[in-house]
Amino acid sequence: MFLRGAPGMFRLFIVLLIIFLFGVSGLAQEPSPPAQQTAPAGTQQKPGQKPSKPSADQRSDDQSSADQPDTDKPSADKASTGKSETKITPEQADQLFRDVDTILAFASNDTTLPIKHEVKRRMASREEVVSYLKKNMAEDKDVQRLRRTELVLKKFGLLPKDFDLQTFLVSLLEEQVAGYYDAKTKTVNLLDWVLPDLQRPVLAHELTHALQDQSFGLDKWLKKGSEDLDTKKDLKAEDITKDENSEARQAVVEGQAMVVLVDYMLAPLHRTVANSPEIVETLNADMAAGTADSKIYQNAPVFMKEALTFPYRYGVEFEAELLRQEGKDKAFTMTFQNPPQTSREIMEPQTYIVAEHLAPLPLPDFKHIFKDYDRFDIGAIGEFDVAVLAEQYAGLETSKRIYPNWRGGYYYSVHPKGNPNAPLQLVFVSKWANAKSAAQFAAIYARGMQQRYKNVESNPHSDLDLKKLQSLSGDYAWLTEEGPVVIDVKNDTVLVTESLDPAITEKFGQAVLGIAAGAH
Repeated sequence: MFLRGAPGMFRLFIVLLIIFLFGVSGLAQEPSPPAQQTAPAGTQQKPGQKPSKPSADQRSDDQSSADQPDTDKPSADKASTGKSETKITPEQADQLFRDVDTILAFASNDTTLPIKHEVKRRMASREEVVSYLKKNMAEDKDVQRLRRTELVLKKFGLLPKDFDLQTFLVSLLEEQVAGYYDAKTKTVNLLDWVLPDLQRPVLAHELTHALQDQSFGLDKWLKKGSEDLDTKKDLKAEDITKDENSEARQAVVEGQAMVVLVDYMLAPLHRTVANSPEIVETLNADMAAGTADSKIYQNAPVFMKEALTFPYRYGVEFEAELLRQEGKDKAFTMTFQNPPQTSREIMEPQTYIVAEHLAPLPLPDFKHIFKDYDRFDIGAIGEFDVAVLAEQYAGLETSKRIYPNWRGGYYYSVHPKGNPNAPLQLVFVSKWANAKSAAQFAAIYARGMQQRYKNVESNPHSDLDLKKLQSLSGDYAWLTEEGPVVIDVKNDTVLVTESLDPAITEKFGQAVLGIAAGAH
């Protein structure tokens, strides 16, 4: 998956948008006020006190946990506009502290995940949360991976050439910062600027993460799926399959929390996610669009919108389908014990339910073919990635028709040895359910060249019209300002090389397709 390896950095969005949509549609009402309960001794920050970071005795002994919190979408960022921001009252804060235990009990009953101990809680200001997120993002071990990913995304045309990914993410954090459960300190952070009626459903979401953490060790569990392929010297075919593990696990974590949030809001109507599929479908469609005040998100490239909402939108649909077909144990416990491994399993839950097995694609001898090149980045191109590529270049409806036919994919990018400033060069291989689907995707990718490059020149003997191209079989080449682009389609496999020397492309044609690549 293109944007991977940084679960903390991208666990950030959506929850208050769901709440706003429920409120506007009148689908739910706030549940009756929870019974008065007292927060655990030594964990409740006094209402009205200046927010402070958790004390040393509140911190977890688990030093291997990730530093990143799980955050979700709030109201508009008034602090950044210079407008005064209303704070909740000490009485409201006191009630929210007491509500934690009642909502935790709801989440436990909804998921069957047991409450093993009380959850610490504290009140935080917007400034403190933004500062915390920025600090962790700057220190995150995956920042270097993020920078590599940015160049690859630009090569594929999924980000504009002048797009600054890190600046975008910082701006998004400032706009979308919200409440979160911190798995390192085992503390749920409440917000002193968000109305209690909006925070309670957020708590349902975040306290689900607390339950996941108590049963399975949330950050350690997420880390098991986040190995960076660039740390491997000798790549194997199964390593590519594992490259999507992190995103699949994130979708389980966020999908479960979304189920509990929606169930909490539907409780007064005696409905649930399991028996209300139309509500999930409507909310996911609106979630993708964003709210009027989320300018940074609304103006983001298609890929960023899809990547940021993937674990929430597809995660809740995945969990909802498991609930309907298999019940709570399969949806909330077995998915942790036997997690999905690919975006395909998340996007098409039936493939997970029936334990579909797709053999990993054989890999060519990259070291030998690229002996005069330095490896820059390598990764899986999963079902989610081809879905976004197709949406970018052919529209959402075409994407929905084509992506279920994906059966495997990877990319490998390089620079010439000693020349890291040269245009990025890459090979991209994808396998499809049949030759027809392969030819259709190849045409979509070929049409996209006109969006990605300023100059695209075809072979003067070619009669292809990129604007009308619907299917592409055989091998074709175009010349761009960054070198040649070759698309070679044989049966169910598509081979793409970009900016590579023709001799290198020919070697890949032989290794991947079993033929000598030559362009029409």
